[in-house]
Amino acid sequence: MPRKAQGTQASPVAYFSMEVALDSAMPTYSGGLGVLAGDLLRAAADAGMAMVGVTLLYRKGYFRQHLDAQGKQSESPAAWSPEPLLQPMAPRVQVSLEGRPVTIRAWRSLMRGVSGGTVPVYFLDTALPENSPWDQAITDHLYGGDDRYRLCQETVLGMGGVAMLRALGYERVQAFHMNEGHSALLGLALLEEQTWGRGLASATPEDVETVRQRCVFTTHTPVRAAHDRFPLSIATQVLGRERVNALLAAGCCDNSSLDMTYLALSLSRYINGVAMLHRATSAALFPDFPINAITNGVHAVTWTSYPFRRLYDRHIPDWRLDNRYLRHAVGIPVEQIQEAHAAAKGELLTEVSRRTGTRLDPSALTLGFARRATAYKRHDLLLSDPERLRRIARQQGPLQVVYGGKAHPRDEEGKAMIQRVFQAAAALRDAVRFVYVEDYDMAIAQYLCAGVDLWLNTPQKYQEASGTSGMKAALNGVPSLSVLDGWWVEGRVEGVTGWAIGDDHPSDTPPDRETASLYDKLEYVILPMFTSRPLAFAQVMRSAIALNGSFFNAQRMVHQYAERAYAPNTKLARPQ
Repeated sequence: MPRKAQGTQASPVAYFSMEVALDSAMPTYSGGLGVLAGDLLRAAADAGMAMVGVTLLYRKGYFRQHLDAQGKQSESPAAWSPEPLLQPMAPRVQVSLEGRPVTIRAWRSLMRGVSGGTVPVYFLDTALPENSPWDQAITDHLYGGDDRYRLCQETVLGMGGVAMLRALGYERVQAFHMNEGHSALLGLALLEEQTWGRGLASATPEDVETVRQRCVFTTHTPVRAAHDRFPLSIATQVLGRERVNALLAAGCCDNSSLDMTYLALSLSRYINGVAMLHRATSAALFPDFPINAITNGVHAVTWTSYPFRRLYDRHIPDWRLDNRYLRHAVGIPVEQIQEAHAAAKGELLTEVSRRTGTRLDPSALTLGFARRATAYKRHDLLLSDPERLRRIARQQGPLQVVYGGKAHPRDEEGKAMIQRVFQAAAALRDAVRFVYVEDYDMAIAQYLCAGVDLWLNTPQKYQEASGTSGMKAALNGVPSLSVLDGWWVEGRVEGVTGWAIGDDHPSDTPPDRETASLYDKLEYVILPMFTSRPLAFAQVMRSAIALNGSFFNAQRMVHQYAERAYAPNTKLARPQ
């Protein structure tokens, strides 16, 4: 085993994620999962926590989104160069893929926290001349390729990530944290270490339990069909018969497929969903495993706009070090909340004009909707009754909507949904102004979450694990109008921090009732308050900061992980 690398902290948590969002100049993320990972790593650095991040490099990124005048999406590679942004690391490691060695190197980004702590993040890269052209491309595209390509990527992440940490000198790791199931093969790597010299075939239940006691798993996906599953034939082709037999013998996969979520569940001593409701949904999906809940949070300093940072620095000097102090926002005069928001809104409208050429009205109620464009997110729910929306805008006050979000290149329904937004926007252009910002990323998200007046979220109920965009909005005094799913079940205080779409009955709300609720809230509650009682609306804005911003932040989240998941003695009984 190599000596400990100079400066490496003793026994860190190793946080593995398929995607990590650190900078919009580094397209190493697709959406919420990666942004959450980046925020957690930033918060760990703020807290001075011993942690190291592991992900893949993606030299061609996720993709660049292009939208024509009808909203038809096309894509191009988001090519970038790591040299100006990341530090190359010297070690080289190998993993066996399809019986051949594939060499991996790593690039490092060093996250620096507000209190001086640092967290390194390592980006694994197979673009080396000793690899074949196909193997060099394994770390090219995020969520690209077929099952074979994806499993090779996930092998590089999980098994290659463990090998790289060892080569970098991380001999002792407090816990291996899998952010979603993509990195679950790290458990196989740990089992190989555990049986070193004996061979995987000798693995005992005690060996498996030893590995389990070192692993933590966070599941994000509440829809069973969306979890990564690879046919056993492909798993055998990529991993080899010995490794697949070991997973079968350990009860970590079935006779037809390698299910990455099931593998992660089987090899983890602590498992959590990302909201209280998501815990219940996950427990129903996976009744044989103990599911806990740690609700997601966002990195407060990253997602708070400059106007609000200045406001908080003036009134709440310690908010950066301790986000809980944001509850004292209740003492900030509402007129100053309005002034900071007007500045943030002005910055958004300027950026929208720069990107799209569309000039929006600063006095109009501005709704923000930016989500991954896939069917259950329902970008077009707001547009279900165009005539009523037209009437609301004409009778209650000016209304405008800023959209954003990409559809996966193979998600035809998601692409069609974007086109439906464009079609409805064209039909309503005489009454409501719409703008769809293409190629949505962290940079425009920082403007949008801070600058709109109301954050709209309309997922199909029980299909949103957590959602974090509304949390970012709340840090900037932007209340939410949202279906009661994910974090909003915990964050909504009706009329105080925002408003609910539909009801909180445990069963699904019929779509027509959801649409009616959405329009009723806009027509009879929100627009009248915004236009006729602006101080009352500002009080809701202030409450969103004090109640939502002070709790739904990554600082609270990482402290919960440290106390509940990472502590060495944390062990929960597993169902028999």
